[in-house]
Amino acid sequence: QVQLVESGGGLVQAGGSLRLSCAVSGRTFSLFTMGWFRQAPGKEREFLAAITRSSGSTYYADSVKGRFTISRDNAKNTVYLQMNSLKPEDTAVYYCAARFSPSGSGWSKFQNDYGYWGQGTQVTVSS
Repeated sequence: QVQLVESGGGLVQAGGSLRLSCAVSGRTFSLFTMGWFRQAPGKEREFLAAITRSSGSTYYADSVKGRFTISRDNAKNTVYLQMNSLKPEDTAVYYCAARFSPSGSGWSKFQNDYGYWGQGTQVTVSS
């Protein structure tokens, strides 16, 4: 059973930074493409960033490009999302997701392509 556990959320002022972590257990972490999504109240879940198995490639939504950075440490079975220059509109529940990708990059911006999800962590940005 694959488990994903996010941490690092909280309350921050606009312009501040947070780093989210997502620890993965239950299967070989390096075989998964990892992604971050978020969902604000009353809105659909949106893609933020993805990283391929060996960190060879990263992908970002336009809304966070240049402010957020996704990275992974395969030795620690953990994926990170560094968030800088936070804005009130970044307030949401943030989720990490894993897509089993044993034979390719497997990156996707579509949540239905990810088979495993964490429970989410709340990020609140005050103005």
